[in-house]
Amino acid sequence: MRKPRRLSNEQLAPWVWEAKNLSIRTSPEKSGDAASSHSEGEPEQPVARPPITPIDWTALFGNANPTEIEVGTGKGLFLLNAALARPNTNFFGIEIVRKYQLYAATRYAIRNLPNVKTTCADAKLVLRDYVSAGSLAAVHVYFPDPWWKSRHKKRRVFTPDFAADAARAIATGGRLYIATDVEEYYGVMTAIVGAMPAFKLRPEEEQRAAPRTEAGFATNFERKALETGGSVWRAVYARTSEPVTVVADPVE
Repeated sequence: MRKPRRLSNEQLAPWVWEAKNLSIRTSPEKSGDAASSHSEGEPEQPVARPPITPIDWTALFGNANPTEIEVGTGKGLFLLNAALARPNTNFFGIEIVRKYQLYAATRYAIRNLPNVKTTCADAKLVLRDYVSAGSLAAVHVYFPDPWWKSRHKKRRVFTPDFAADAARAIATGGRLYIATDVEEYYGVMTAIVGAMPAFKLRPEEEQRAAPRTEAGFATNFERKALETGGSVWRAVYARTSEPVTVVADPVE
């Protein structure tokens, strides 16, 4: 695959959303001489956190089309195919690694796709704090990073709290799509969602999770997994009208 040409931040701006009030420091960094200049016992200035404003999807995209979020876009292949195939749906990609977010944004920018935006952020915080209840048509979680050691467990994206935040954000009748090449992680995700009355498994829709297209694989992760002889597990859940609950963590 040919690498997209480099674009400036200004050129990428229409495809990038930034959360400017995640945290703001009001005191200087305490290092070197700056730290020694404080009076002994002087309390630190608290970190100011202005009120968080949920994303207004209509204002962000300039239309009232349904919005879907992908958690962990990587290099953006799934959203590229989805945005091209469904121009009347808005897609919002969350990627925690800046270079991958900018790579994905560049792919959308050079094609001038109006229905895709990206952000570099922790998806758990975005879903929890910036997405209004019932404002999404779907959430896609494809090939999340696995945790192989117990000390890495805190980095796990798909937790009971995350699933609850996804359920709150998805409108009744919307969908949660998951796919992974790690069978253990698939078991954890399906155990969490399967215990939630807010979701109902739709096995007949399984292949809609990270769907393959005529152009090839839905994600680079799936291509790599199958090329090395691995398997991919998928599931689709419909959002019911039942209340959101936080279930027990099967990993605990």
